[in-house]
Amino acid sequence: MTCLSTIHLLDGKYPEPDSYREIKQTYIVPSGEGGNAALILANFGLKVKLDGPHLGTRTQQPTLEFYKKHKIDCSDMWHNPGFEGYEDLVLVGGDTRTIFGKFGSHLFGGGQRWSNPDMKAIKSSKVVSLDPFFGRESESAAAACAENKRKYVTIDLKPEGFICGNAAAVVISKEFTDRELPGIKKEKLFRKYANNTEGLAILTYGGKEILYGRAGGKVKKFTPYKVKVKGTLAAGDIFRAGIVYGVYKGWDDRKTVAFGAAVGALACERFPAALNPPELREVMKLMNA
Repeated sequence: MTCLSTIHLLDGKYPEPDSYREIKQTYIVPSGEGGNAALILANFGLKVKLDGPHLGTRTQQPTLEFYKKHKIDCSDMWHNPGFEGYEDLVLVGGDTRTIFGKFGSHLFGGGQRWSNPDMKAIKSSKVVSLDPFFGRESESAAAACAENKRKYVTIDLKPEGFICGNAAAVVISKEFTDRELPGIKKEKLFRKYANNTEGLAILTYGGKEILYGRAGGKVKKFTPYKVKVKGTLAAGDIFRAGIVYGVYKGWDDRKTVAFGAAVGALACERFPAALNPPELREVMKLMNA
């Protein structure tokens, strides 16, 4: 998922209904689970190709201009002239962020506003970062990865199904499980994912302990790094980028999770992270400290 975000940083906490809050700063930047991951991986020196949602009349120019600066290949991103594009409005107040968008209607409201997988790109890749939101096309991309023995990392989906089952790593956020799988205790939830994937299962809970591990093994825990938080927007997407990098480098599970946590922590120290993405040397310095 790649979209264009209008981000309003509020002067204080998110307001109560029928009240007022001043807007302190406004940013307009490309974002989304895929867009944020691509930005981080390119910043770490990897060659990245971005694909997925159609670019629309409102989103094409700013998206392509932004990613061109970061040397991200967007040649597979198709412009749909009859579509305004994927956008969201984000209000950030205190330690919360609230997102408003039309993703439900754009993804599930009829009509395919995303590309078919580029099989040539998948075959030539080292690692694929796969968002599960595009129905049959996401399934097709996962199947192509499996057929060509290409590792992929996915995010926020239910434990049943081909995409979760064949992933090198699956990253599940508290936001997703609270919404889609409420009322299940953490360790039981972890087992559902670990037992339904061939790869590494990771459950994140914001600033609280990360659970990770594999089928048949013990549940392992990692305490996130303590940092001064300016904003948590995109931290989950950026954490996933760190996991992709760990899979790319062939690291063990603990180092991969620690790296993802360090990238996510550094993203929380800056706002918005898209305009000042973490450098690889900063991540390694935090891990070593």
